[in-house]
Amino acid sequence: MGFSLKKLASGLLKTKENLVSKIKAAVGLHKKIDGALLDEIEEILISSDISVETSTAIIANLKEKVAQRGIDNSEEVFQLLRECLKDLFVDVSAEPFFASGKKPYVIMIVGVNGTGKTTSIAKIARRFVNDGKKVTIAAADTFRAAAIDQLAIWADRVGCHLVKGQEGGDAAAVAYDAVQSAIARGDDVVIIDTAGRLHTKTNLMEELSKVKRVVKKAMPDAPHRTLLVLDGTTGQNALQQVEIFKKMLDIDGIVVTKLDGTAKGGAVFSIVERYK
Repeated sequence: MGFSLKKLASGLLKTKENLVSKIKAAVGLHKKIDGALLDEIEEILISSDISVETSTAIIANLKEKVAQRGIDNSEEVFQLLRECLKDLFVDVSAEPFFASGKKPYVIMIVGVNGTGKTTSIAKIARRFVNDGKKVTIAAADTFRAAAIDQLAIWADRVGCHLVKGQEGGDAAAVAYDAVQSAIARGDDVVIIDTAGRLHTKTNLMEELSKVKRVVKKAMPDAPHRTLLVLDGTTGQNALQQVEIFKKMLDIDGIVVTKLDGTAKGGAVFSIVERYK
């Protein structure tokens, strides 16, 4: 289990179609790859929610490839740009997502409200179960109404053990109990759900830090992964979320949802270019 470039490409289909149609229009106005065409392509990248910083880096790479290969036919810009975008993902998947030497392997899931954390947890859990792993899910979102019930339904469908507390209860205590339970049961993986937190609310973010600290009391090197779930339709706001969550919680992985529903998924490229 890990990074899938093929799956990402599928999710970015609308973004790709948007880019291709605009670049085709630009190429139609230029016979050669010149400064004017490259400027237009950079503007198109930015309009697709790729940051200015990342767009500039992509164009610099594109210019280098053009010079190295002695290409000036504008029709060839598509393949070169494709290579430049793929270059951003070099080494992204080098580190395995799951370390089999850790038992249980503890994954903490964080993110703002409405990003799709619960569904993402179910999908991750199913992958582990399908791989023959025993999974415990911690329903540590004690804040949102019906969050525990919703997660209980998914845990039952997937075939996972669920540890839960009371609505409005101590989220950190639920996470602690889940890790302790998984150790006692000999489970392979613990996935900790957390309440949606606005990245701009420092006090709420500090509650997530508390969950992380308390989990370490149950297992000193846990959590082994802290994954941020991002809504792929939020554009450049996603970059700000990554920056703040990484500063507060030292996240080391990202799940991007809803990419197939937007033509402006370019923020993914910016996130990868900055944080890979």
